[in-house]
Amino acid sequence: MTSAKQGLSKKLLTRVLSVYFVLTLIVTAGQIVTEYLNAKSHIESELQTLKNTFSTSLTRAIWELNTPQAKSIAVGLMELPIVEGVQIRDENGNYISNLGRTSELSNESITKGVVRDHSGGTFGYSFPLIFEFSGRTSLVGDVTLYSSSDIIFGRIEVGIFFLLGNAIVKTAFLVFLFMSAFRTMLTNPLNELTQQISDFNLNDPNSSKLDLSINENNELKVLETSYNKLIDEIIDYQAKLAGTQNELQQANRRLDDQNISLEEDVAKKTATLSKIMLDLEQQKDELLINQRELRQENENRQFIEDELRKRNSELATSMETIQLAKDQLVESAKMASLGGLVAGIAHDVNTPLGVGVTATSFLQDRVDKLKVAYEDKKLTGSTMSSFISEAQQTITLLTNNLNRASDLISSFKQVAVDQTSEAEREINVSEYLIEIVQSLAPSIKKTQHTIDVHCPDDLTIKCAPGVLAQILTNMIMNSLIHGFENKPKGSIDINITQQDNNLLIHYSDDGKGLDKITLGQHFDAFFTTKRGEGGSGLGTHIMYNLVTQTLKGKIQASSELGEGLHYKISIPM
Repeated sequence: MTSAKQGLSKKLLTRVLSVYFVLTLIVTAGQIVTEYLNAKSHIESELQTLKNTFSTSLTRAIWELNTPQAKSIAVGLMELPIVEGVQIRDENGNYISNLGRTSELSNESITKGVVRDHSGGTFGYSFPLIFEFSGRTSLVGDVTLYSSSDIIFGRIEVGIFFLLGNAIVKTAFLVFLFMSAFRTMLTNPLNELTQQISDFNLNDPNSSKLDLSINENNELKVLETSYNKLIDEIIDYQAKLAGTQNELQQANRRLDDQNISLEEDVAKKTATLSKIMLDLEQQKDELLINQRELRQENENRQFIEDELRKRNSELATSMETIQLAKDQLVESAKMASLGGLVAGIAHDVNTPLGVGVTATSFLQDRVDKLKVAYEDKKLTGSTMSSFISEAQQTITLLTNNLNRASDLISSFKQVAVDQTSEAEREINVSEYLIEIVQSLAPSIKKTQHTIDVHCPDDLTIKCAPGVLAQILTNMIMNSLIHGFENKPKGSIDINITQQDNNLLIHYSDDGKGLDKITLGQHFDAFFTTKRGEGGSGLGTHIMYNLVTQTLKGKIQASSELGEGLHYKISIPM
């Protein structure tokens, strides 16, 4: 009893202190997080201030191709206490300077200042470098300044120690206060109450009354009064119980004599009846057992039938869902391929158009100067000759870049329309292959890989061109992503011929190839060696379905490790 009462007071004290500890921990943690976020916000503001200070000089240095000056500015930025890393890139995403503690950046263009968190506790502020020329702006590069959580903690270290010390002092004081109060007001009175109750003597209840020496009129005083009143009532009941027990003993003696007489009569009359009842009860039990077994068997059969119907229904629904999901995944894979094509072509078209805009601005500036010289009657032969020479060079630059953009857009337009349409038309295979390869130029131009196409110039076929484009695109992208992985320079050879009434496509690369197990699963849906790295396992499956079902042709794949991958496709013309 004593340990139970002590446990009650300890549990109450423990819960009160636990709630206080949790609240103190949450408040202290919130204050530390607030200090951290405020310090981080100040550092981000200082990084933005550095942008206003150094962006103009960095922009001019990169525009003038003064790389040493740009690197010198980067070294100067590294000397600042809040800067742990500096990255300076040109408009093509190439690094001019990469100093200190930095992270790998994506190739997307940065058009406005943005703060990003990176792994390892670092965060960076990136902003573009824009040069204004003749009223026009040009993106010449971008800069990323890095700082880290170590710098933030260095700034708020004293404040954190102060918060922790303050929390510890307050907690220690309140623990002492609570323990003293609980010991005086609860633990000691409960221990005394427990001890006196444990010494209760049933033979002498009057000596077991409580005396807690409590002057206050609280719950323990009420408990003492009620307990003593209960003992008084027990004493009265004991006296009454003694008299009643004597009367009950006399009545029991008379009743026992009568029971003995009745039991002898009943035993004689029920002996025969008991035997008959036992036989009937045994027969009844056997009948009930047979009924339960029959009922259980019927219920089991009905349950099995219901489960079979349910499983058949679920299986049919699952097959429909799987087929729908597969069709949706195949369509998503096609649109993802077209999305990559759009992104690459848009990036390539941007360069010649940007050059054209700059050249137009330059030509407009020269025309304005020529007009001023003519109106001021200061036009000379040398001025006119210089203008004609510069105008011819600018027009040549404009013509070349606009033709380049026009060719890219034309190729992209035809291939994109074909990939989203299943309409059949007659195409020149050689010319269409050139358009497909040109549409994939953004994925190839930054590598040393080569694609050689061999096809008769007069070979034509009537089919859905988008299907043919999807097949060749999947084969080429698989070679670039999987076959040429970790290989700086690879070669792809596409040889197309006509045999009887069939179009034969022989495709081969000199990549790393496939082993026999992987080759056996090459055309299976959702099988990929890039699981978790963006691979869906649908590329070759889509290619197989397009050849065998859409074009009614045949496709075979052969490969060995280190010997590249080879496809042989036959399509009825």
